Amino acid sequence: MIQIPPTLVTRKVKGADAASYLEEVVNAEAQGGWEFWRVDSIGVQVEPGCLGALGGARASHTIHYVITFRRPLPEGGA
Repeated sequence: MIQIPPTLVTRKVKGADAASYLEEVVNAEAQGGWEFWRVDSIGVQVEPGCLGALGGARASHTIHYVITFRRPLPEGGA
């Protein structure tokens, strides 16, 4: 799995920036024998520390995105 940024930053709008970025990552991993499988989002909740909680801080929520790759196991095991 490779974590990717939730938002891509670009200076020029090309219309397919996200697809181009994903294509670059997938092609780079394919050279190492990995097959693209899927893109997933994972929510992470961070609870405030003791002092933050005393000050009324609330948990923060962040969404992370990962690209999952797979490849067959070698013959005969892991």
